[in-house]
Amino acid sequence: MPAPGASSGELQGVVVCHGALAGALVEAAESISGVSGVLVPVTNTGCDRGTLEQRIVAAVGGRPTVVFVDMASGSCLVATLARLRSELDVKVVTGVNLAMLVDFVFHLGQSPGEAACRAAAAGGKAIRVP
Repeated sequence: MPAPGASSGELQGVVVCHGALAGALVEAAESISGVSGVLVPVTNTGCDRGTLEQRIVAAVGGRPTVVFVDMASGSCLVATLARLRSELDVKVVTGVNLAMLVDFVFHLGQSPGEAACRAAAAGGKAIRVP
């Protein structure tokens, strides 16, 4: 399902994670940014790979999308790439973190490719050893 309140041509983010992580990340990003309705959480809980693929495709809904996946391997990434690898308006970023999601919701005027690169850079910059 597309993000609530968003029109069909606007960029959205779909967050695909193991367990309850996607929902928690989306809730935290919305709380910090004050921006809601542009991130859609998808969990792999309680489903096989085919069902997970269906959940991800439904969340994308044919819209320009950046799919944020928790790990650079595993069922969430495999399911995402299996169905969306050839979609021109869908880009995938692995290693999702809160910093990249917060940055993403403030830069929705970009193409999926530009937004994916920006999100990956923002997420990488947030990783520090203080």
